[in-house]
Amino acid sequence: MISAIQWIRKGVAAEQPEKYKLDESELEKIGKIAADRLGEAKVDLANAQKGGDMDIDSDDSENEDAVHEKDNDMREYDLETEDIAEAEAEPGKFMNRKDLAYYQNEEDDPYITLKNEDDEAEEMEEMRVLPTDNMMLAVKTEDDVSQLEVYVYEREENNLYVHHDVMLPSFPLCLEWLDFHTGDKAGQQGSGNYVAVGTFEPDIEIWNVDMVDAMLPQAILGSSNPATAGAKPKKKKSKKANSNYHVDAVMDLSWNKQHRNFLLSSSADTTVKLWDLNNSTCVQSYNHHNDKVQAVAWNPVEATAFVSGGYDKSICVLDARSPDNVTRWTIQSDVESIVWDPHNPTNFYLAMENGMVQYYDVRVVANGAGGKAIFTLQAHDGAVSALDVNPVVPNCIATGSTDKLVKVWNTTDNRPSMVSSRNFELGHVFSAKFCPDEPMELAISGSEGKIHIWDMKSNAGVRQAYNISA
Repeated sequence: MISAIQWIRKGVAAEQPEKYKLDESELEKIGKIAADRLGEAKVDLANAQKGGDMDIDSDDSENEDAVHEKDNDMREYDLETEDIAEAEAEPGKFMNRKDLAYYQNEEDDPYITLKNEDDEAEEMEEMRVLPTDNMMLAVKTEDDVSQLEVYVYEREENNLYVHHDVMLPSFPLCLEWLDFHTGDKAGQQGSGNYVAVGTFEPDIEIWNVDMVDAMLPQAILGSSNPATAGAKPKKKKSKKANSNYHVDAVMDLSWNKQHRNFLLSSSADTTVKLWDLNNSTCVQSYNHHNDKVQAVAWNPVEATAFVSGGYDKSICVLDARSPDNVTRWTIQSDVESIVWDPHNPTNFYLAMENGMVQYYDVRVVANGAGGKAIFTLQAHDGAVSALDVNPVVPNCIATGSTDKLVKVWNTTDNRPSMVSSRNFELGHVFSAKFCPDEPMELAISGSEGKIHIWDMKSNAGVRQAYNISA
């Protein structure tokens, strides 16, 4: 399944991606992270053994006969003796071969017939990203293996293919593109090409999209930050929510396009956290929800304002500088997603588990409580698991659902009407995103693990509703 997707604008990606190089500093980082996680695993194992001694004793008494029976069944083959004898007789079949040749230069080796320069040139050409190409990010899970996939979309050829991918530590829930240099590149001038990924783990990984075959994230936001990794753990990490890092799954992410060093994250630990990408640390923790926080989004105009929504059936709008000054809406169902309206930046759309979409104005407030929705739309029979607002065409939104349908809505005059409804055989629809360069192209993904790019101009209803030509 593909749980989340996001477009990258044309011309953002490096035309020639950088090849990952494993040097001493990278090895040191890997060692620190490995030592930290090994220490945590040892602590977890020790705690589990302490808590499970009684169970282990009872299991031993019940299974003792079965273990002895298995030993007796295998003893007649004397496998251990045979293995030892083979190991003593042949310490290494190839270790004592004096006729093995080693060539300092591969060009001198007669068995290497392909020249490295030709291979590298061909590989570089294959990895090249043209300025006319869009890229797309997707987080995918298949057979319990999760990965970040980076796609290239060649519009003229209608060709979408995987450019490279990255293994992820856990099931991914969300992703967010950003251009701010972070990690060991923090402080560099200009803009980059990065993606932050939230998973069932409490840490947020930020990967360099312009780096191929990377073994480590560019930065880690959370308790596994390499800057602090490697210290000997004194005790099991607390699962209690705190002000420094998340302790449960990261459910949503939002990057501030005006204050580019700031990233918001919402978590199942009931908190929202503000991260400074200059030093990969949490600078503020918000505790205005009392259940899992499913969605968070910066306002596109008011640079310090954001909205969040949770399983406590509430929507909150606040200024990041004033965590105690919260405007709250009480809603009828769990939140699925929240998207600000770029054409009316004081308004936002809310998608809910009960199939409803609502539209709110943050200015309609009384005594800290939000007013009624401008409109309520019964969009789907299942949860509205995907929602996006067209960034260029006003009054055009797209929804997707666990009912497997994708719908386009015209919200002119705050009287929403359905323009089109399609089933693209993608299973449950988990993500739908308008292309920033071609606003009438909609990328859709779902439980079948495929991405479909729908050219909405091919639909007569869309053309008529928005007065556009094919």
